[in-house]
Amino acid sequence: MSLRITMISLACVSLLAACGTTTEDRAISGGALGAGVGAGAGALTGGNVLGGALLGGAAGAAGGALTDEKDIDLGRPIWKR
Repeated sequence: MSLRITMISLACVSLLAACGTTTEDRAISGGALGAGVGAGAGALTGGNVLGGALLGGAAGAAGGALTDEKDIDLGRPIWKR
């Protein structure tokens, strides 16, 4: 069961990896990424998956909202190369 949750979380992270040019977009995508990573970490460690998702989502949303699109430059997206 935990492997399934981890794989679903990784798939979601991959889909959302390049989202966000406005502050709101970055907060939403950061929250979604953080929730996925938190849920995966909770599942892998045998801890609380929901608690991990909530904490990860809050941290990701804060990180996304507090950064500027020029702060982190991951280069051109794969589909534009």
